[in-house]
Amino acid sequence: MRDPRLRAAAAALAILAFAASACGQSQPPPAPNADDPGIGHIHGLGVDPADGALYLAGHYGLFKLKSLETAERVAGRIQDHMGFTVVGPGTFLASGHPGDPQAASPHLGLIRSTDAGRTWSTVSEGGAADFHALQPAGVKLYAYDSQSRRVRSSTDEGRSWTPGAEEDVIDLAANAAEPGRLYATTRSGLRVSTDGGTSFTRVMDAQLLSHIESPARGVLVGPDAGGRVHTSRDEGRTWQAGGALPGQATAFAAVDSNQLLAAMEDGTVYESRNGGADFTVVFRPAAS
Repeated sequence: MRDPRLRAAAAALAILAFAASACGQSQPPPAPNADDPGIGHIHGLGVDPADGALYLAGHYGLFKLKSLETAERVAGRIQDHMGFTVVGPGTFLASGHPGDPQAASPHLGLIRSTDAGRTWSTVSEGGAADFHALQPAGVKLYAYDSQSRRVRSSTDEGRSWTPGAEEDVIDLAANAAEPGRLYATTRSGLRVSTDGGTSFTRVMDAQLLSHIESPARGVLVGPDAGGRVHTSRDEGRTWQAGGALPGQATAFAAVDSNQLLAAMEDGTVYESRNGGADFTVVFRPAAS
């Protein structure tokens, strides 16, 4: 496929397919009397600064990595985490769907844990919002609500929200050094907002990325549909290709500019300690 237009179209189709399946709807819910359903599709990754533990936010619960082939379900809870982020020691934010099929609403809104996922409390939008992306940025918290299809921002830790632009968002990125600058990966390419998510413009010459992270001022990093990681250190004006994952990532996170995490469709989790130059396996499901 030598024509760059054909390559771009193929990449766009891959991103589109990823976005369509990102909610995990292709995975049936566990049967009422089934044994532990496992992790399922991994939607989020994070490291707790309290103890350095790696957490996997999956279709069927939150899991703490114990070894290369062991991830322990936190609090025995089955709950779909569509959005997940670590905001401090033992402090997590999430959104998604309750595991109980008899729950009053299929949408959790924004929930918060201050004990590393053992217990959760509703912060806002319970029963209404399904945040597929959650992005802290210092004094601001950004989210993408799949129900309203809008970017939202909060300055009070998610208790109240200001609606922003309507965008076809897959992932969001921002950092505390530039809380008003927000990036979004979309089916049509990388977009940037300089007004806190009120409006977006296209980042010209950027790769078509499935995920995006901004671990430091001016730094952007994310994988494309084929798994190749791309990095920019000048707010997206120029890009450098790095190492490659074995396929399209279902989740991607930057702990800092060097430590990157990625989950694959089969549940395998990779880590880079050199900014994406290469990756090693840190978790492989026992059945894989």
